Amino acid sequence: MYTTSIQRSVFTLLLIIFCQIVLLHSSELSRLGLDVIPYPQEVTVDGTPFYLKGAKVYQSGNLNEEEEFIIENLLTELHDGFGLSLSTSTSARNSNIFFKINKENNTLGKQGYTIRITPDEVTIEAQSSTGLFYGSQTLVQLVKQGDASTYIPGMTISDWPDIEERAVHYDTKHHQDKKSYVKKFIRDMARYKINIIVWEWEDKLAYETHPDIGAPGAFTKEEMIEFTEYAKKYHIQLVPLVQGLGHVSFILKWPQYHHLREIEASAWEFCPLKEGTYDLLFDLWKEAVEVTPGSKYIHIGSDETFELAHCYECKAKAQEIGASGVYHYFVEKANAYLKTLGREVMVWERPMGWEMSNSPIKNMTPDTSLVLTESYDYEEPDFQYAKKAKDLGYTVFAYDPNPGIEMGFLPYFYSERGGINQTGSLQNSYEFLKATAQSGIFDGMINTSWDDSGHHNQAWILSFVTSAAFSWNGNKPDLAEFTHSFFRNYYGKNSTELIELFELLNEGAYYYMSTLERKVWHWGDVGKTHMPDLPRAENIEYDPFWNREYKEMLTYSRRMEKKMYRAIQIINNNLAEKIENAYDLRVFKTVAEVIRNTALTYRDLSKLEYLIRDAHRNHYVSHKTALDYLFQAKDLVETAINRKEEIYENMVSVWEETRLPKGLSTREKDYFFQQDRARHFANRTPDMRYWVYDEDILGMEKYLVELNEYISFYKKMYFH
Repeated sequence: MYTTSIQRSVFTLLLIIFCQIVLLHSSELSRLGLDVIPYPQEVTVDGTPFYLKGAKVYQSGNLNEEEEFIIENLLTELHDGFGLSLSTSTSARNSNIFFKINKENNTLGKQGYTIRITPDEVTIEAQSSTGLFYGSQTLVQLVKQGDASTYIPGMTISDWPDIEERAVHYDTKHHQDKKSYVKKFIRDMARYKINIIVWEWEDKLAYETHPDIGAPGAFTKEEMIEFTEYAKKYHIQLVPLVQGLGHVSFILKWPQYHHLREIEASAWEFCPLKEGTYDLLFDLWKEAVEVTPGSKYIHIGSDETFELAHCYECKAKAQEIGASGVYHYFVEKANAYLKTLGREVMVWERPMGWEMSNSPIKNMTPDTSLVLTESYDYEEPDFQYAKKAKDLGYTVFAYDPNPGIEMGFLPYFYSERGGINQTGSLQNSYEFLKATAQSGIFDGMINTSWDDSGHHNQAWILSFVTSAAFSWNGNKPDLAEFTHSFFRNYYGKNSTELIELFELLNEGAYYYMSTLERKVWHWGDVGKTHMPDLPRAENIEYDPFWNREYKEMLTYSRRMEKKMYRAIQIINNNLAEKIENAYDLRVFKTVAEVIRNTALTYRDLSKLEYLIRDAHRNHYVSHKTALDYLFQAKDLVETAINRKEEIYENMVSVWEETRLPKGLSTREKDYFFQQDRARHFANRTPDMRYWVYDEDILGMEKYLVELNEYISFYKKMYFH
């Protein structure tokens, strides 16, 4: 936002006070200017540093492949991040950075580690190579670049996770990232000690048993195996999420599978009583298992079964075992098969949900080998349902839900529900994860990133890292310190004003959602914006309704136009500083430009009506002046259309640096697009035009054609 000098001074003063408060209550590492995520469990600082210039890493002759990779990766990160070219030595006497496996030390667990930094040496010790890897990821974050040298402050760290399995949900249902992007995403998640990526790939695998289902350009089985092996190096297991009962329009949109639908009108879910359902899904799941060798789990999704038990046969079955029973009838058959393939089955089911639902199961209990990955809806503060499920033998994951399905950006700092501003996802995640991590109940944590609204995956990074941080350590730091640490850790020390940027985009998203017809798509009948009235008849008649009808929206748009200019200014300032992960800000810039374009469109429509008004008024004074105003209206509409296309094309260009074109068709296969009953914002169009679709259907192009026709009519009438 643009502010006066007084307002800016007040804002700066408040920011200084806030930062001083954060510093006053900051942790040991923050006081040293270190932003370590996740924050270690125990830290003792003695202040005597180890200088890295000339340091050598001990590389004994009996290292296994995992340990060799840890050293290689550490050297790469120190070189890329700090310009250090450290060498290795096979002589312990000539080395001063050591990695040690101590299998007898069980106190910190297999993922735990200790780091000891003295003026003479650095030692990372762990029970397993996983602990060594996590220790190395922490060590890189401890490095400080001084004026004359690079060093690590003296300290001792003992660290271990509060929750053993920490998963992020990677949703590519509406797009496909490029191979290089997938690998970078794996590396980024490993840096923050995520050890599971649940990849919802839907049609992004080129299934060999059913080649019609895989989208054009989908990853081959060989490529998926390559991703799996690559992730293992970074101590991450790739878990395939191939939807089962619901969310299966990527399968059932095809005419050859219509007979497997629960109801003919919807491609959204399978009928769980048809054997063909299982024949097909078992083929897809078998391939998913084959391309993720060594992974422990498979996720079958299966939630949001809106038409469950609607067909004649399923209605009868529901009378016998309940609608939840029909759901678990499907899950049980899936689980029995997948266990023969050596996988534990994850499912979107809440602990004791089969008892607490509106239609509880009758006369059956779900298999206790299931992994329950949705556990937030009706929990009491003491997690009584999770405890009960654990006591029965289920594996229970804490479910940190996605920030939201808001269009444009994610509600990190505040959310709007029912017209009331509420806390944002950062606060919600922090409070939930702090409680779950300290409870000792949960086997795992999963952060979800439902891509319903078509965000770039980089928009979710703050959410992913928040979940990674507080599932590892639910005790510290506090949220304010973490938030500041994240922006410095992820974007680098030169980054500035990024909290303000995220707040602006957060606010901009709610503006974007409220404009044109966007909320109609997912939120119901909430209004529509029309074009101003066209001139007609020989005296330029028109109905002057627009500026009265949209007065409040115009005021809102003018305010948001300034805020998006401010957002773009912050982004440009940071890009000029060559910050880390600059691509994220380039993506966010395209979003800010799209939001700003909407605000500019409202401004243009207001001005358009005034130009038609002025043409009408001047018709009785000067036909030439009236015609001039009509030409100005024409130019304004053309400029608005061209601006929209330029902004859209730039967005596509930036996003396609990391992903395949949305809705890609190849010479071998056409992309088959079909909307489904979920009405996902990102599924409004086969390509990325969902971002400007409302501007498309507003009718500016049609208006321009008709305005040109009227101008020709007017010229013929008065300028023979």
